[in-house]
Parts: sequence; structure tokens; C-alpha cells
Amino acid sequence: MSIDPKLFDVILSPVITEKATALSEHNKVVFKVAKTATKPQIKQAVEKLFDVKVTSVNTLVRKGKVKRFRGTIGRQSDVKKAVVTLAEGHTIDVTTGL
Repeated sequence: MSIDPKLFDVILSPVITEKATALSEHNKVVFKVAKTATKPQIKQAVEKLFDVKVTSVNTLVRKGKVKRFRGTIGRQSDVKKAVVTLAEGHTIDVTTGL
């Protein structure tokens, strides 16, 4: 079974923070996704890449912030995240990678 390379363009990386780790206790995993990705595309990508059953996908866009670095003003880009709820009994270990 070959994996479609387009699926890797939808899911960019897992989000590993305290909040995301706490959500894993409730069968939820957080991913950084492409800004143009839709919920059905995210669901399909997670199910095919990790071989799990997804029950729901919630998305959010964290707007970029203006930051200063050595006196120079810079802007962080917007980031789209997806909170994926897995079916009972399914898990994804994001620390190991693909």
C-alpha cells in the first residue's frame, strides 16, 4: 500500500505542548496543518497516514504576532491547527513520528 504524497502537504507537524499533551488523555491529537486544508482533507490524511478512525476535526487559526528581535520588528505568520478526535481504542504516538 503506497501513501499519497499529497497527504504530507495537508499535515505539517504535530503540536507538542502541555495543552496538547493534556488533550491526548481525551483521545485528541493536535496537528499543525496547511492553511488551505479543509476538515474532510485533514480527516482523510490522518486516517490514511496513521491507520486510525477519526470521529471529528476542529480547526483554529492562530493569527501571527508582531515580535521584536534585536530592535527589528518582525511578524510571525498565521498558523492553522487541527484538533483531531480519535475513535475509542485508537491512539497516535506523535513523539515517534511517521
